[in-house]
Amino acid sequence: MSWLVQPWPWYVAGPLIGLTVPLLLLLGNRRFGISSSLRHLCAIAVRGRVPFFHYDWRAEAWSLAFVLGVVIGGFLAGVVWPNSHPPQINPQVTAELQRMGLEATQAYMPPELFSLASLLNPKTLLLLLGGGFLIGFGSRWAGGCTSGHAITGLSALQLPSLIAVIGFFIGGLVSAHWLLPLILR
Repeated sequence: MSWLVQPWPWYVAGPLIGLTVPLLLLLGNRRFGISSSLRHLCAIAVRGRVPFFHYDWRAEAWSLAFVLGVVIGGFLAGVVWPNSHPPQINPQVTAELQRMGLEATQAYMPPELFSLASLLNPKTLLLLLGGGFLIGFGSRWAGGCTSGHAITGLSALQLPSLIAVIGFFIGGLVSAHWLLPLILR
C-alpha cells in the first residue's frame, strides 16, 4: 500500500499519462481532457433552453465518469491517504512566498488562500472566483484546457495546441512573476 500513497517518480507517472491518450483513441476515438465536462454538466442542467447545449451529452458521459474519478482520487489522495512527507519547496520560492505575505509551509497550497477560513475573506473569495472564471473562460476560448491541448493536442501534432500551450506557459509566467505579487500586496 505504501507504493500507492508515495509520490510516483516522473518516469512512471509521465508515461502512464502519455499512454492514456492512445488508449482512449483506440477504445472509441475519445480525447483526453476535462474542461469540456462543464459543458456536458450544463447541457444536463439547462437542456432545451440554450442552443449551445443542444447536443447528445450522453455520448460524452464517459468524461463525466472520468471527472468523478478525478474527484474521488483527489479525495482519497488528500484526505484518506495523505502523504506523510509533503514535497520540499525550493528555499527561493519559500522566500518569495513569504515576501508576498504567504506562509511558507511545506505544502503546495498556502492556508492563506486554500482553507475554509480563507473563504470568509472577501478579497480571497473574489480572487478564487475571478481566477476560476478566467480559467474557465480561457479554456473555452482556446478550445480546451492545458491537459487537453498539452497531452492530447501535442501528441496529435496539432499546431493550434502548440500555440495554446505556448500561451499557457507565457500566461503562467506573467501571472506568477508579475500579477500574483501585485494582487497579494
